[in-house]
Amino acid sequence: MFRDIRLHGYANDQIEFYAITAGSEAYNRYFYNSDQADSEIRFFSPGNEFIIGRDGISHRGNGGSFCEYMFGVDQPIADLAKEEVSNRLVVYGTHYDQKSGTLKFSDRTDGYHSFEKIFFDGNAVFNYFFALTGADFTGPLHDQQERIVKVLGKALKRSDAVGLEHDNLIIEEILSLVEEPSAHLFLFKLINSRHREYSETFRNLYFSNKKITDAEFQRLSQLAERYGIDRYQQERIRIDVMYKHPDNRRIVDEYKNILIACNRKGEINKLENARLTRLKTLSVRNKIPGALFYTLDEMLKKDKKLVDLEESNYISETRQILEGMFLSERHIESTIDTEDMLKLLFAKKQAAENRDHAFEEMLLDASKVCDEKIRDGADISILEGYSYIITYFDRYDATSSAINQLAFMENVKISEEMIRSLLGNKNAFDLLAPGLFTKLFLSGIFEDKYLGNYGRKKVIHLAEGLKLIEENRLTITALLEKLQQIDSDERLYLILLEHVKERIRNFYSKYSTKADQEALQKELTEELNHKKLVEGEIPEHLFHETILAIKKEAIYIHNLLPQIIAEKNGSLREDFLENSGLDRFYVEELEREFFELNDLNLEELYQIRKGLN
Repeated sequence: MFRDIRLHGYANDQIEFYAITAGSEAYNRYFYNSDQADSEIRFFSPGNEFIIGRDGISHRGNGGSFCEYMFGVDQPIADLAKEEVSNRLVVYGTHYDQKSGTLKFSDRTDGYHSFEKIFFDGNAVFNYFFALTGADFTGPLHDQQERIVKVLGKALKRSDAVGLEHDNLIIEEILSLVEEPSAHLFLFKLINSRHREYSETFRNLYFSNKKITDAEFQRLSQLAERYGIDRYQQERIRIDVMYKHPDNRRIVDEYKNILIACNRKGEINKLENARLTRLKTLSVRNKIPGALFYTLDEMLKKDKKLVDLEESNYISETRQILEGMFLSERHIESTIDTEDMLKLLFAKKQAAENRDHAFEEMLLDASKVCDEKIRDGADISILEGYSYIITYFDRYDATSSAINQLAFMENVKISEEMIRSLLGNKNAFDLLAPGLFTKLFLSGIFEDKYLGNYGRKKVIHLAEGLKLIEENRLTITALLEKLQQIDSDERLYLILLEHVKERIRNFYSKYSTKADQEALQKELTEELNHKKLVEGEIPEHLFHETILAIKKEAIYIHNLLPQIIAEKNGSLREDFLENSGLDRFYVEELEREFFELNDLNLEELYQIRKGLN
């Protein structure tokens, strides 16, 4: 039976620690002392030493460290590709030999690590260190370290107990694997209490509704400033928390798995690119931050060949225009004119659609060169040309973000400020070229198969409203009220859809007659009023729209989908989607649930969706 002794303390006002020794006779093996000034505490056992100071730790002997990987950190592809690997493991004195493809062990295992480095290289919130004693852990240190890797390596990298901080389970897992009665484990957990408070605060705010208000973000910023948490650590903590939201993780993991497969092949084909595009669109719908995808793209998509995808000159044109800004140094007039700006805007649009980061990288490189040349005394016209580009790009990003939120997200905060901003940006784009605003932001969105009914209504009314405002035939307030009404109808429709399906599932086997529907509507009105989800009567048109959607869903799930699967009939599926009026997002979620419920291979569904046999 395992026993342990634990010591809890603080290295300084930021770093908390737990020191644990575990084994059959732990009470005889737990040795430590501290200096008179309490500036450090020393733990020791035969052959091992671990010292916790005010600024860092030092170690001697066998063992190493482990922690849960944070999403987006510099993670080896080999670990990233294995879904079950969740932890980072470092064994002292060990390195990977690229030539032989094997681990090399040495006797140089002692070292010192500052707390700043520990929480920078490892997990930002908590990290573990360990050492082992016993009959199997004597002799040369390189032999001890090799045995640790062979016995514990696989388990430590896959243990769920690490991320959950279940210290008892970690101890049990390690000592069970060692299988030596005399073995003793020394386990040290270091916690950055300031990072933990920031992480938990952000998690509580984000998990409540998957967004952070301006006031909440200000609160987070004040917390970070008070604790001196740098921007990098703030960002990696936020990204890790957002990734762990269950709604985000499923989509991001699917995106990651596709990219890993592409990374191994060194190329991305049409089918894979279509899946990535669908997941990106779905991420907007589900309020999943783009940062989660950018991180994966940077790690896995870089330099991968796009197979069978139409090549474009937009990257080379962009490079030529950006490089042209610096020709003035050679007394060549090369200002950015309207034609150049139009090419850059359409290149930015195409780069965004292709998720091509080369465009942004070129822009960043141009910015660095511009700063360096201005610093070295170049003509100020270089900066003016670059600023001209950035001004329009900022307008583009703000406009694209606002319109995509209206089109693909529910519960969007629509304000007069938002409409005024869109109106100002529309005027600026249309001054460059008549109708440019429509070409850049509206034409393509109406062709998007994932644009739902309510999203389409919002974008149509926005486009018409902005035009009428410019003609002084409509006020901003009137347009705002119309958009808010559509958004309100959308929220109520989704509430009705959820509750009607629940009632039909539990109470009503039939809902086709007028009497059944009237009874259902009456009971539903009472329930939603009681829950304060609705005030007063349910609008007739929304109730009937909900009933019609459920009828269409039943026809698809029970009649059409089984036929589509059996015949691999993508045309029949597309015909239903185009004529049913149901949102493609909604239908795809129904399909996924059907496949999972019936234990079918999702790969077949992907093939049908892309029309492949």
